[in-house]
Amino acid sequence: MAQKEQRISAKVTMSEANPAEFAEMGKKQVEAMMDLQKEFMEAVGEVNRGWGARVKAEAEFATEFAGKLTAAKSVPETTAICQEWMSRRMEMFSEDIKRFVADLQKFTATAARLLPRPVTGGST
Repeated sequence: MAQKEQRISAKVTMSEANPAEFAEMGKKQVEAMMDLQKEFMEAVGEVNRGWGARVKAEAEFATEFAGKLTAAKSVPETTAICQEWMSRRMEMFSEDIKRFVADLQKFTATAARLLPRPVTGGST
């Protein structure tokens, strides 16, 4: 019975509300959503730039490695270059994992703000 009274009172306040207030509320909600979408797209751009720089660094590293390997004059020297390359690749892999986790956290935080909030009901 109390729930029915709450619904009726909610309908009464909705019908008594000023249409200009609803329009303003809608405008604010649209602006807030646009701000969040802009923030999300900026985060995507930042991540893309970061990974683009990473790809460039990878290409430079591979070129440097190929040059060193070509200049090697002995098997021990070649082995040392390969060990150095493998060590640096492992460092880069570790950095990639950290970057991936940080990017994922950014996306998750932004996406969570884009999702609608659950409506909480009052006590009956």
